[in-house]
Amino acid sequence: MIGSAAPWPRAPARLVLGSGDVHVWRAALDVDESRVHGLRHTLAEDERNRADRFRFERDRARFTVARGLLREILSFYTGVAPADLRFGRGEYGKPFMRPGCRGEPPHFNLSHSNGTVLFAVASDREVGVDVEHVRPDLFAAELPLQYFSPCEVAEISTLARPLRRAAFFRCWTRKEAYLKARGDGLSVPLDQFDVVPLSSPPAVLLGTRDHSREVSRWSVRDLDLGPEFAAAVVVEGESARLDCRTWSPDDRC
Repeated sequence: MIGSAAPWPRAPARLVLGSGDVHVWRAALDVDESRVHGLRHTLAEDERNRADRFRFERDRARFTVARGLLREILSFYTGVAPADLRFGRGEYGKPFMRPGCRGEPPHFNLSHSNGTVLFAVASDREVGVDVEHVRPDLFAAELPLQYFSPCEVAEISTLARPLRRAAFFRCWTRKEAYLKARGDGLSVPLDQFDVVPLSSPPAVLLGTRDHSREVSRWSVRDLDLGPEFAAAVVVEGESARLDCRTWSPDDRC
C-alpha cells in the first residue's frame, strides 16, 4: 500500500508465532561497522563467501546484515543460536531452515531494496514477501509492462499517468511475493497469473494459467512502508493473522 506509513511497533517481551500467524519484520540494512562485524561472525562459510563476492563494500555489508538479521530473527523463534542455524534450498532456490531442537522449523522469506529489508515468518504455511524502492525517475517514459499479464496491462493502462508508476510497483511486488511463496522462482513467467485489481485494496490473486486451484490457496496482502516503497506478502491459506513489527539490535536473543 503506497501512502503514509503507519509505525511498525517493536517486538514485545514475549511474541508467540501460533498456527495461522504470519509475522513480518522490517529492519535497516545500513548499520554501523561493529554491528556488521558481529553479524558476520554468525554466518556460515558459504554465506561469508557470497558476501565477499560483491564488488562494493556497501553491497557486501548489506548482504551480511540481511543474512545475519535473518539468523537473529529465526533464533528468536526457535531458541537455536544464530550461528547454529542450518539452511537448505528448494529445487528453484527458495531457502528453508533445517530442523533444529524445537520441532518443525518455521517457514520464512526475505526481500530487500534500497537499504530496507523485510522478513516474513510463519509456523505452518508457505510465505513470500517482496519490497521494491519506488524511484520517481525510473521508467520516466514507458513502464515495462510486457512482463505482466494482458488484464494487468489493460488495467494499468486505464490509470492516469501519475498513478501508473505506483500501480506498476504494487503489481510487481504482489507478483514477486506470490512466486516466492510458491518457491518456483522464475520458472513461472510473470504473465501466467493475474494479481489485479491494482487500483485499490484488497490485493487479490485472480487467476493462474498453470494450476486451477492456486487462486483459493493463496492470500495477498499489501504492506505499508510509506511512499518510497511498495511491498506485499503472500501467504498460504485465507485465515492468516498478519503482525508487522520492527526488528532492532535490542531484540537480539
